[in-house]
Amino acid sequence: MSATAEVSDASFKNDVLESELPVLVDFWAPWCGPCRMVGPVVEEIAQQYEGQVKVVKLNTDDNPEVASKYGIRSIPTLMIFKDGQRVDMVVGAVPKTTLANTLEKYL
Repeated sequence: MSATAEVSDASFKNDVLESELPVLVDFWAPWCGPCRMVGPVVEEIAQQYEGQVKVVKLNTDDNPEVASKYGIRSIPTLMIFKDGQRVDMVVGAVPKTTLANTLEKYL
């Protein structure tokens, strides 16, 4: 069972911007090699921080509106949203410790 949920252009506002918890959004696409590398790391983060952070994935090919709004030019891009605002981001396939340390600042 995946600990991450898929979000779309249509559900982004409700699932991310209006979330009570901080949200980690993984902007990815199926053809992207580094996205596939970072995928398991994102899953581990979702399980490790369950109940503290909401972790979602957004396919940039299927949902160009949100990707464009946040200026996603390279993927994977991992953005952290808190109280409806983008507070941080990490671009590229990063180690779990980097992602965890970035998230810890917002818990």
